[in-house]
Amino acid sequence: MTIRTLTRRAALAAVAVTGALVLAACGGDNDSAGGGHTGHGSSATASASAAPSASATAHNAQDVSFAQGMIPHHRQALEMAKLADGRASSARVKDLASRIEKAQDPEIRTMTGWLTSWGEQVPMAGMDHSAHSGMSGMSEMSGMMSEADMTALEKATGKDFDTKFLSMMVDHHEGAVEMATTEKEKGQYGPARTMADAIVTAQNAEIKEMKQLLGTH
Repeated sequence: MTIRTLTRRAALAAVAVTGALVLAACGGDNDSAGGGHTGHGSSATASASAAPSASATAHNAQDVSFAQGMIPHHRQALEMAKLADGRASSARVKDLASRIEKAQDPEIRTMTGWLTSWGEQVPMAGMDHSAHSGMSGMSEMSGMMSEADMTALEKATGKDFDTKFLSMMVDHHEGAVEMATTEKEKGQYGPARTMADAIVTAQNAEIKEMKQLLGTH
């Protein structure tokens, strides 16, 4: 009985040792595989995140020009749109003016953020008429109203305001579309090109709407 018991215990011990070694080996393999996988995953994730980050911040002179030009351009559109409240007689003109404000004010903030992050000059408030040069090369921005144009719009009321507002805003939008089209063709910064595409689409639709409204005045 004693020999049999000892033999059984020895056999069980051998099985236990063998099982422990197998488990340790498996664990080691898993750790190695897991460690290797984790390492590759982290490296791949880091590389993947680094690549888009570098690409996302890449911009060129056209992107800077677009933002520096479109900010004062949008500011003038907002100035014109704000005049509609209390002056326009058409509910549709007031609605259009409200939509212009809601669309372009956030875009101004976004473009200001781009210029700040790039270390570029942000156009000062007030550089929103064609008489103001603003940034270098911005003195002849397409579609900008003159001081005389803005004064005439401020003095107009009722249907006269509606007609002046629509006529001026058509020209203003056409200028913005031209600037945005140039950005789409020559810009490098992805978000700027995306905004430019949105401006072209939205403002072309509003140009069509305004020309239809002009036909009813």
